[in-house]
Formats: sequence, C-alpha cells, structure tokens
Amino acid sequence: MSPLPRWRLRKAVRHLKTGGLIAYPTEGVWGLGCDPWNLEAVERILTLKQRPVEKGLILIASDFGQLMPFILPPPKERFPQILRSWPGAVTWILPASPTCPAWIRGSHATVATRVTAHPVAAALCRAFGAPLVSTSANPAQSPPALSALSLRRYFGRRADLLLVPGPVGNLRGPTPIFDALSGRCLRREGE
Repeated sequence: MSPLPRWRLRKAVRHLKTGGLIAYPTEGVWGLGCDPWNLEAVERILTLKQRPVEKGLILIASDFGQLMPFILPPPKERFPQILRSWPGAVTWILPASPTCPAWIRGSHATVATRVTAHPVAAALCRAFGAPLVSTSANPAQSPPALSALSLRRYFGRRADLLLVPGPVGNLRGPTPIFDALSGRCLRREGE
C-alpha cells in the first residue's frame, strides 16, 4: 500500500513526465528530483542547487531493475553486499553504462545509485516506473532541508517545484555512500 493517495502519486507522475521538478522526503533529508532522462529538468535542479554538472547526481529506484539502463553489473564480490543493503538507506557508486547520460554521471565513469526503502520515495519511483534524480534539497554550501519549511525557505513556492508531502526518515542527514569497486566508504551517514 502506498503512503500517498493515488491522486497525489498521479499528479507527481504527470509533473515528472512533463519535465517538472519535485521535492520529496527521503531517508534523512528532503530531496529534489526529476526524470533523469530529461536534460532540461536536470539543468533546472543543478541551477537551483548551484551545483556543477561535473559532480554527478544520485539516482533512486524502487527496485534494482529500474537502475539497469544506467549501470553496468556491479563487481561479483561486492554484489551480495549491495543486495543486502537494498532496499535501504545506502547509496552505492556503480560503473555507469554507456547509456547513462553525462548529466547524471558528471565527469565520472560511475553513477551513484540507491534502491530506497523510504515509503514515499519508493512509491514515487514505482508510480513513475523508473528511477528519479535524488539530490539533497539545498543550495550549495547550505545544510540539506530537513523539513518542508526549510525547503520553502531555500526555494520559495516555485511553480515548477511540486512538493510531495511526507515525513523524512530516521537518518541524521544524507545517506552513506560506498564505492562498489573498492568497498570504501566515501560519505558517512549524515555528512
């Protein structure tokens, strides 16, 4: 059962499919999202955040299959560990597929991915039928938004930013990030 009414999910999906941006709760912070295949939408998120495209963006999905157009198979020795952590609040850097857009992977040969367990974020991905861009809702050099109020303080009531309500999860900030090739932790929980 979805944590959101069907009408709200349909509204969010319509907004995404027409190039709109959404703000929604994730495991530890509010996120900004859009259709990862829509360059104009991604550029608007990067502009809102004042984030350079070279850094790349995180993709969230409701299941591993949604990520397949964006990734190459993870290393065999790391695959069980990745699967044990998903769905969950762990982001993995995986090798990018040749079809992964440069505006998603940035200047990297990899892409940050997560199969989310957050009920609202997962419901959005399921209803959209594909992964979503998921980047913390904050301008560069500012702390991530932890509430809808702080989100509105950062971005106001922009017509192209649809707010999808719900509670933020129990993390103390953004999810930890691990490199699938080395197994190294690149960002600890809440950093």
